[in-house]
Amino acid sequence: MFYYVLKYVVLGPLLRILFRPRIEGLEHVPESGAAIVAGNHLSFSDHFLMPAVLKRRITFLAKAEYFTGPGLKGRLTAAFFRSAGQIPVDRSGKEAGKAAVREGLGVLSKGELLGIYPEGTRSHDGRLYKGKVGVAVMAIRAGVPVVPCAMVGTFEIQPPGRKIPKVKRVTIKFGEPLDFSRYAGMEDEKTALRAVTDEIMYAVLALSGQEYVDRYAADVKAEQAEQGRKFPRIRR
Repeated sequence: MFYYVLKYVVLGPLLRILFRPRIEGLEHVPESGAAIVAGNHLSFSDHFLMPAVLKRRITFLAKAEYFTGPGLKGRLTAAFFRSAGQIPVDRSGKEAGKAAVREGLGVLSKGELLGIYPEGTRSHDGRLYKGKVGVAVMAIRAGVPVVPCAMVGTFEIQPPGRKIPKVKRVTIKFGEPLDFSRYAGMEDEKTALRAVTDEIMYAVLALSGQEYVDRYAADVKAEQAEQGRKFPRIRR
């Protein structure tokens, strides 16, 4: 109930007024039945802008940190995400990946839309990074189509570290559904999983026009953080 209040009464109309999103390819999102919407992840605003333009409800696998923050702000954030039907996912370790797949398959088994960011984290520099194979496992095992999605302009309105987004028009693009039925029964084969994931990321890339980096975003972030600790910037 709260999800629809947010979408149609509170947050949705406000987002449409402020950001005037251009929407392309919305007809590619199935009107019924299970499907995965897989997109790039440039901004915290993505969590709200994509659901605001979809006709159907979509459930995202959200990082567990949104549900475990300290203090009043943390409790309010957790309450918001839970009320909006989002599912907390621990992103650390191999078992965490299995848990995310399990939760995602649960959403798909109900014939619902599942939203996922295959990069696994927000892009810290606006580029598109290598996708993790969890999306491929779910697509093959559930036998559902994957709709590629590209958020364009959300990095500029709210890059990492910016709390309040700039008021500027954004574009949300949806591509034709990708069918991976030819990979049925191959969800445990690494080669197949990588092929499916790369096809999804290529479709997102074609929509977004971003520069592509064939590395995991989390690895690049960790590497840059380590370099920052070794060679701290001197403030003048």
